[in-house]
Amino acid sequence: MGFSHDVIVIGAGAAGLTAAGGCALFGLKVALIERAEMGGECLNNGCVPSKALITAARRAAVANEEKRYGVQLAAPRIDWAGVHAHIHAAIAGIAPHDSQERFEEMGCDVYRGHAVFVGKRKVQVEDTLLSAPRIVIATGSAPAIPPIAGLDEVPYLTNENIWDLDALPQHLVIVGGGVIGMEMAQSFRRLGSEVTVIEPDAPMGRDDPDSVAVVVDQMKAEGVMFVQGKAARVVPGALGSFTVTLEDGQDIAGTHLLIATGRKARVDEYGLEDIGVKLGRNGIAVDERRRTNLKHIYAIGDCREGPRLTHVSGYEGSNVALEITLGLPTKVDWSALPWCTYTDPEVAQIGLTEAQAREEHGDRLTVVREGFDDNERAVAEGDTRGHMKVMMVGKKVVGASIVGRNAGELLLPFTQLITGKASTFALGSAIVAYPTRSEITKAAAFSAWEGTVFGGVPRGYAKTRAWMRKITR
Repeated sequence: MGFSHDVIVIGAGAAGLTAAGGCALFGLKVALIERAEMGGECLNNGCVPSKALITAARRAAVANEEKRYGVQLAAPRIDWAGVHAHIHAAIAGIAPHDSQERFEEMGCDVYRGHAVFVGKRKVQVEDTLLSAPRIVIATGSAPAIPPIAGLDEVPYLTNENIWDLDALPQHLVIVGGGVIGMEMAQSFRRLGSEVTVIEPDAPMGRDDPDSVAVVVDQMKAEGVMFVQGKAARVVPGALGSFTVTLEDGQDIAGTHLLIATGRKARVDEYGLEDIGVKLGRNGIAVDERRRTNLKHIYAIGDCREGPRLTHVSGYEGSNVALEITLGLPTKVDWSALPWCTYTDPEVAQIGLTEAQAREEHGDRLTVVREGFDDNERAVAEGDTRGHMKVMMVGKKVVGASIVGRNAGELLLPFTQLITGKASTFALGSAIVAYPTRSEITKAAAFSAWEGTVFGGVPRGYAKTRAWMRKITR
C-alpha cells in the first residue's frame, strides 16, 4: 500500500517534537499532529510557567528578609499583574523553539487538529487522511481529578488554568503535596497568599524523607500550613469562597482551590481501543523500546505507563527517532533517572533512594552523607541548609539524594557514576573550583575511598619510605 508519510507523530509536546524533529532531520517525511498549543504541557502550563513563578517568588523572599548580611532592603510590593506578565513573557520567549514554523522548516508537515486512528496505519485529522508504516503516539497527560464530592460546584484550579489568575489568591488551598503542589505552595506563600496544603500521606512521597523534611521545615517557617488527611467534600460559599471538609470532619476554608493530585495519561478519543492498542493502569502499555503491542506503533512521554518528566520525554523521543531512522533498537535505562523539585531549597534525586537501595541491596549498602554545613561556599553564603546522601554498593554508586540551594545542578556527575562511565575514585581526586557547592560531590565520592587511601597498607608503606629516607641521609 502507498503511504502519505514515513512516520506520523501525534502530539507536539517534548516527546513528540523530539521524535518528529529527529526523524525529519534524518530526511524522513514526517506528519506532526497537534490539536492544541505547540510545545505541549511543559511550555504552556508546566515547567516554563512554574519556574517563572518560582523566580518571581524567590525575588520576593529575598526582600522579605529585610536585613541580612549587613544589607538593608525594602519590603517587597507584589504587583500580580507584573508577575502574570513575567510568566507569559517566559512562555512567549521559548515558544519559537517549539513553533509550527520551526518544525516546518525542519521538513515536518504540521497538521492542527484532533487525531483519530481509523486503521492500524491510518490516522484521520479533521478532513485529512494520513498513513505511515510507523506511528508515534505522544499525546501527553492531563491533571488527574480525584472523586471529591461537590468539586464540580467550585471553579477549581489545576496547573492548566492557574496561570490565568487575574488576582493573587487570598487563601490558596492545595489538594496534593507532590511536586506541583509543593512548588506552588511555597511560591504563592512568598508572594503573599495564605496557603494550606492537604496531603493524605507524606508530602513528596517518592523522594527521600530526610530531604523532604528540610523543605517542609522551611515552608512551615515561611507560613505554609500542612494538613494531613483526605478531602471528602467541597462546599461552595459566598463570593467565591469554599470549605473543604476532610474525612475526619476537619473544615478548611479558602478562596482558591488548586487540585494537584497527579497526572492522568491522555489516551481517550484517539481510537486506540478500536485498533487494539493495549492500555495499562495509567497509560499505554509499552516495552523497553517504547513499542506498543502493535510493534509499528510507539508511545512516548506522559501518555504511556512510566515516569512523567520532560527530560524523560525528550530522551524517549530521541530513542524512538534513532530506532525508526537507523534501525537501532534503543531500550530505556532508568538506573540513572534524575529529577528535581524546585522548591527552596531544591530536592534532587537520581537513581535509588536510600529506602529503595536498602530494599534491593540490604547489608551491602553503604550510605555516605555530607552536610552543606561543612561546605565552605555554603558557609560563606550563609545558607547551609541541606545535605547530600550517596548510596553505594562497594565503590559503585546506585543513587544520590540532595537537598539544598541549586541541588539539581549537582546531579550531573552522578549520571556518569551510576552508569559506570566514571568512577568515584576519579571524581574524588578531581580538581574542583573553590569555593563551590559542587565540592560536596567530590567530598562524598572521596569518602568511598578514604578507608582504602588511608588504610593500613598505604600507611605502612608511607612509614617504611619515611624510615628509609632517614637511614639513607
